[in-house]
Amino acid sequence: MAEEPWKAVDAYIADRLLPPDPALDAALAANAAGGLPAIDVSPAQGKFLHLLARIVGARRILEVGTLGGYSTIWLARALAEGGALVSLEIDPRHAAVARANVDRAGVGERVEIRVAPARDTLAAMVAAGEGPFDLVFIDADKENNAHYVRQALALSRPGTVIVVDNVVRKGRVADSGSSDPMVLGSRAVFDLLAAEPRLDATALQTVGLKGWDGLAIAVVD
Repeated sequence: MAEEPWKAVDAYIADRLLPPDPALDAALAANAAGGLPAIDVSPAQGKFLHLLARIVGARRILEVGTLGGYSTIWLARALAEGGALVSLEIDPRHAAVARANVDRAGVGERVEIRVAPARDTLAAMVAAGEGPFDLVFIDADKENNAHYVRQALALSRPGTVIVVDNVVRKGRVADSGSSDPMVLGSRAVFDLLAAEPRLDATALQTVGLKGWDGLAIAVVD
């Protein structure tokens, strides 16, 4: 199946199940105006994350990779009463756009954006005994994904859900001979999920506005 029908189905899903949302539209427009890469989750994927956070009753959410705050808004809206979201972003310019977007969307008081390399921030969080988080969404530099999962595990409790985006890489994750750092990062995630006894995991392939990719999802035992 060509990619265009995938996009048409995504548009159909959004038209039928996702009502117009000026705040989210404004966030994407601000991202484009700010020159941010158009690598946000799709609207349907954003709604999936939102529903997942509601299903687990998340009061504390950790997001690794803020970009312009599009997925941040989806997740922050799902927080239980009094909940909070910590989002990690390496680029100060991206963080500034995200800050404006989440404030404009009315969820700014629930969102803390920490600007630094995520490896450093996560190490400091673990050392400080932060957590546990109820839901962790990892959507940052793919080469470090396995490290992020390990650190997320240290900030989790039994029942915490960990989601890792972009793990299929247009099917290249199944290529054992690949030298692509992003593919190697995804394969390292699968190796970790398979070997870590505290995690029960699966992965799903996805198609749509973002092409052929997928996500891994795990629950902490």
